[in-house]
Amino acid sequence: WHWLIVLVIVMLVFGTKKLRNVGQDLGGAVKGFKDGMKEAESSADAGKTEQLDGKTINAEAKEKVSNS
Repeated sequence: WHWLIVLVIVMLVFGTKKLRNVGQDLGGAVKGFKDGMKEAESSADAGKTEQLDGKTINAEAKEKVSNS
């Protein structure tokens, strides 16, 4: 019940239009954050693939040196 009273008071003070705008801004920020996280994960995965290729080349070079 307390939260309902607080919500009614906030709506009276700020009005529904401002609350709607705040909601849209918050939703846009969350969407932008999620898109950024997906982009960061995809670029991190690409970096890991390149790094693994480099380790494989180094391992082969060490084996050749140790066999000589």
